Amino acid sequence: MSNIVAIVGRPNVGKSTFFNRLVEKRQAIIHDESGVTRDRHYGISEWNGKSFTVIDTGGYVENTDDIFENKIKAQVILALKEASIILFMVDCRDGLSSMDIDFSKILRQIDKDIIIVANKADNKDAELNSSEFYELGLKDVPIIPISSISGSGTGELLDNIVDKLNDYDDITEEKLPRISILGRPNVGKSSFINSILGEERNIVTDISGTTRDSIDTRYNLFNKDFIITDTAGIRKKAKVKENIEFYSVMRSIQAMENSDICIIMVDAKQGFESQDMNILSLAAKYKKGMIIMINKWDLIKKDHSTAKIYEEELKNKIAPLNFIPIIFTSVINKQRIHKVLENALSVFRNRSQKISTSKLNNAILPEIKKYPPPAIKGKYIKIKYITQLPTKTPTIAFFCNLPQYIKESYKRFLSNKIREYFPLEGVPISLVFRKK
Repeated sequence: MSNIVAIVGRPNVGKSTFFNRLVEKRQAIIHDESGVTRDRHYGISEWNGKSFTVIDTGGYVENTDDIFENKIKAQVILALKEASIILFMVDCRDGLSSMDIDFSKILRQIDKDIIIVANKADNKDAELNSSEFYELGLKDVPIIPISSISGSGTGELLDNIVDKLNDYDDITEEKLPRISILGRPNVGKSSFINSILGEERNIVTDISGTTRDSIDTRYNLFNKDFIITDTAGIRKKAKVKENIEFYSVMRSIQAMENSDICIIMVDAKQGFESQDMNILSLAAKYKKGMIIMINKWDLIKKDHSTAKIYEEELKNKIAPLNFIPIIFTSVINKQRIHKVLENALSVFRNRSQKISTSKLNNAILPEIKKYPPPAIKGKYIKIKYITQLPTKTPTIAFFCNLPQYIKESYKRFLSNKIREYFPLEGVPISLVFRKK
């Protein structure tokens, strides 16, 4: 089960305000009028070093003739099916309502982690009112009063959420590399899978949205086993209208979360667009290994410098993620398709490598000596030693006297130097600074 947290409840209880606080962006539209949230909003939240996907849903209304409310209702049901943790939001000011009771009946039929989030607990009296929601009769479900606006109580709520999150390494039966193929609809993802397998495993048409679900396939290349996942095309949220497509996009995000390596496929004729950047940024946020695959390269008029110019322009566009390998392919002509997988396995090795402390210090400390961190307020920063932390993805710790004064520009310098000395192509790295 993937780490998807769905915020659900009746209209106007503060779901979107809370969503914005979790993702630390003003992403969802907020208004006092009920029914403002119609489309689903996805975002990433992080707490205590753990990341998870958050979905904001529209207000659930039972027994309605309103066409929009019925569509919202269907989307909420899908979110309940796909989510691993459900945040049932209620309103401390209004107290228990008949709509809350109706919705609780649906939740009783679901065997998932549920937390009742008693919002608008802006003072002690409102906080005490939260006990009223025990009348919903949801057994063993905690009630946590919060204020989405002020942020009070959200720390306790987030502690409860991360305690319930899955650790994929603990539940995966086979520690095989997992590679997911991601991209907008109709860029050639299923054709790529079929081409490397040598059979029509996945349905392919010219109609965007043909692939509705994520499909896993075990594959062997150069005596190396891995699992490759075809996913539904991820289009802009404004264009996601069908319930089934909403389901598909959620499954694609799940596939990304479960993956070690993400191959982001781009249509060469359409070019690298904002939605491709969104997918890439999401993969980077999850610290996945990444490859950009430019497909349909056979349809481009080109000369000896076309690929070089295209790559340079793309790397400028995706900066600072310009450490990601870019491969030009034609799935139809089977050009460089196996090179993509070779690079994916190489990125997997880069992502899982453990660099010894001695190698890190021998390589990077002389560079720091040549170009030390700039002094702040007359205080000199001294980095004493460096080590890689025992995390799933490369995390490098720098021990120094004044870690709080390390500037972002110097962090970028250190990151670039580490990449110069060690094979980390396609892999996001994290730098942490600790006092010593």
